[in-house]
Amino acid sequence: MRPSAMPHPSSCPPGVLALLAPWLALMAHLSLSSQAGDRRTVPAEKPPGVKGRTLILLDVNTKSPVRITSENFLSLQLDPSIIHDGWLDFLSSRRLVTLARGLAPAFLRFAGKRTDFLQFQNLKNPAKSRGGPGPDYYLKNYEDDIVRSDIALDKQKGCKIAQHPDIMLELQREKAAQMHLVLLKEQFSNTYSNLTLTARSLDKLYNFADCSGLHLIFALNALRRNPNNSWNSSNALSLLKYSAGKKYNISWELGNEPNNYRTLTGRTVNGSQLGKDYIQLKSLLQLIRTYARASLYGPNIGRPRKNVIALLEGFMKVAGRTVDAVTWQHYYIDGRVAKVTDFLKTRLLDTLSDQIRKIQKVVNTYAPGKKIWLEGIGATSAGGTNNLSDSYAAGFLWLNTLGMLANQGIEVVMRHSFFDHGHNHLVDQNFNPLPDYWLSLLYKRLVGPKVLAVHVAGLQREPRPGRVIRDKLRIYAHCTSSHNHNYVRGSITLYIINLHRSRKKIKLVGTLRDKIVHQYLLQPHGKDGLHARSVQLNGQPLAMADDGTLPELKPRPLRAGRTLVVPPLTMSFYVVKNVHALACRYR
Repeated sequence: MRPSAMPHPSSCPPGVLALLAPWLALMAHLSLSSQAGDRRTVPAEKPPGVKGRTLILLDVNTKSPVRITSENFLSLQLDPSIIHDGWLDFLSSRRLVTLARGLAPAFLRFAGKRTDFLQFQNLKNPAKSRGGPGPDYYLKNYEDDIVRSDIALDKQKGCKIAQHPDIMLELQREKAAQMHLVLLKEQFSNTYSNLTLTARSLDKLYNFADCSGLHLIFALNALRRNPNNSWNSSNALSLLKYSAGKKYNISWELGNEPNNYRTLTGRTVNGSQLGKDYIQLKSLLQLIRTYARASLYGPNIGRPRKNVIALLEGFMKVAGRTVDAVTWQHYYIDGRVAKVTDFLKTRLLDTLSDQIRKIQKVVNTYAPGKKIWLEGIGATSAGGTNNLSDSYAAGFLWLNTLGMLANQGIEVVMRHSFFDHGHNHLVDQNFNPLPDYWLSLLYKRLVGPKVLAVHVAGLQREPRPGRVIRDKLRIYAHCTSSHNHNYVRGSITLYIINLHRSRKKIKLVGTLRDKIVHQYLLQPHGKDGLHARSVQLNGQPLAMADDGTLPELKPRPLRAGRTLVVPPLTMSFYVVKNVHALACRYR
């Protein structure tokens, strides 16, 4: 009813006035409130099941970076178990080298639980010296990791690259499956057998790293001990001399998770003794001309619980200035109990942040400004879980780890493992890339080392103080990689994790307003959803080409000024072009 049609009180009969009294009182109250300046309105009721939507406003500080990581920030790890199960002999595979090159430049750390059971043996063929068949007894003509008819010299670096016959790969998979049961038995019984690294095996390992554009970091056995519990360096010296004779460019570590030595062997090495061992190794390196200036990293401790912090403090007091970076490990979930919904829990994603602060506190106390690296990072422990830690769902943890570490000043993170070991790997035993490989490849192609501050605000139909944007939507920003020649300096890369089960709209404002944006949307491919072991980029399945090359990662251009619509349960990258960000225009 229009105001002009309202009945005037003086023209109404008394009975009607009695009926209209409550309504007139309400109108008078609302009118007085408006005149008094009260601008609050009563929200209209929404239909059942309709949630209040959020429009997120996003800007980035482009004047200066908040952190700068290493060019090798996203790096890789190989577990020594590949010697045990025979896969090291296939590292010259053209597909493996191609996949590793896609993630270069990077470090390749050769280490794991079997590091401290590794013995170097400078013999070309120990099987012949014993007069018996070697581990590759079924490959009689398979010599030097390549079938002579399939030798190919890579024109780029003169590397040995092999195209292995299918029959040999089938035989190797059978052998690896049998050995996998042995490795699992060792793991669950916590008793590990010694492992021999021959000179030929070291050659194959270095050939793979060098040909792939990766810098090898080799972890030496720290459990070879003298009666007084000091480190016995005799075997390490033999390995160092051989590597120096070959002029191999290698950096070094000593041991792996020293806080677990009591569990592994009943022997304890405290932080102070470990620090002395590192000083001994540093002196040894300085005696060998090739490695006089080689980098040394450590102590590669486990999760920073109370006893581990004590070990790190003891180490830092003695050898904090000896190492080029302080290293530690982190695994999110017990691999024996993981389920797919674990990877969607924000509490799980945030467990790493507290550990970073604990490590930083100790390091900054004894060696302020010392670089910190996270080595041996994986979704789950105990080798991972099949169809979980190697699935699309695990990518949420991996991408959030990269964003969180970069923002909190960790210079390098090493993914365990690039190939073979357990189910945390990036490449499977058919040499096919898994979802986290494609995620890593996108990161390498698009994300540079300069980290930018993100400014976010939310406008909601239903105001919820303190809940403008939930932590299920995570947004990180970097300068776009200068190695990507598709984008000029000054472009910015955003990467976004949406753990919500609904799409989210993000409007770019401030310096990002009205710029052309390229979208790289990663989603599971096929019917398995979060369990998928293959992915699609902007709706197109990702796979290596028939000729063994990596596909071109094509973006989806978005119109300037368009609001970003982020689908539910996805990971995505957005390159904002031609921002002319001052922080990104210069090295």
